[in-house]
Amino acid sequence: MRKVLLTGDRPSGRLHLGHYVGSLQNRVTLQDSGEYDCFVLLADVQALTDNFKDPQKVRESVFEVALDYLAVGLDPDKTTIFIQSLIPALPELTVYYLNLVTLARLERNPTVKAEIAQKGFGASIPAGFLCYPVSQAADITFCKADVVPVGVDQLPMIEQTREIVRSFNQIYGEVLREPEAMIPESSAAQRLPGIGGGDKMSKSLGNAIYLADDEATLKEKVRQMYTDPDHIHVEDPGQIEGNVVFTYLDVFCDDTAEVARLKEHYQQGGLGDIKVKDFLFEVLNDRFAPIRSRRSELAGDPGYVMDVLKAGTARANEVAEATLAEVRQAMRIDYFG
Repeated sequence: MRKVLLTGDRPSGRLHLGHYVGSLQNRVTLQDSGEYDCFVLLADVQALTDNFKDPQKVRESVFEVALDYLAVGLDPDKTTIFIQSLIPALPELTVYYLNLVTLARLERNPTVKAEIAQKGFGASIPAGFLCYPVSQAADITFCKADVVPVGVDQLPMIEQTREIVRSFNQIYGEVLREPEAMIPESSAAQRLPGIGGGDKMSKSLGNAIYLADDEATLKEKVRQMYTDPDHIHVEDPGQIEGNVVFTYLDVFCDDTAEVARLKEHYQQGGLGDIKVKDFLFEVLNDRFAPIRSRRSELAGDPGYVMDVLKAGTARANEVAEATLAEVRQAMRIDYFG
């Protein structure tokens, strides 16, 4: 059975529809295939790299993200869900890996450069943030992951891990496994726009629909979606390119014939934005109402959720310690056997 690290999310808030189409559906599919030993981490250490002044937010978000994972169908009997900060081997591996990568290489990482610009760090970049690709390499290699499902924007992170693994194995012997990236086939899954259009859906940009949003909030956010600014009157022909409502219908509506009919009507004129938005709301509400219900049920039993995380973390610790022992031996620092 191949091992797969189903890359976790930084717990600095709840998960949104971009996470759902970009990774969550894929994680459930992989765990249910029976072909993979799946690990999902709650990356609270990485969340602290840009939330270090608000540790309570990160702490609370660990529980919220765990609710999202379980609500969408991650099964703790099939997937090991664990908390990053409670795996002591990970920071130790990170320290060793830091010797295998240069500062200049970290600064060239396109994903890191983009996030630094987005967060407006300027020259005041926390060292922990700049080095988090190395921490991520520890997250991936602790379980000797064969496969890491990621979006296109995260490919530089996987390549950084592959470089570190090659350097380690060249110096110390074949201990670590070089992971492969698994890219979602759907282009929409790689970049779901936020409700305002243009930018990718993101917590930090305030343009997200969350899995936990109730029905009224969902409807309000759909009504706010960017459509065609020139589609002023119902009878006006409308554009579907760049129209967020139709982008979401392409992703979430299973009735492709109806979506095609709506597109044609909208482009010809005579179909108002409100009608299309109301149709999208019904599609999204039907899709996510069961997830909301399951999430609410789980939230009422916090003890169960924490037990899941405790058991998953214990298992991840066993796997991590075994890998760390091999790493120490290879590096000749296993002084007492």
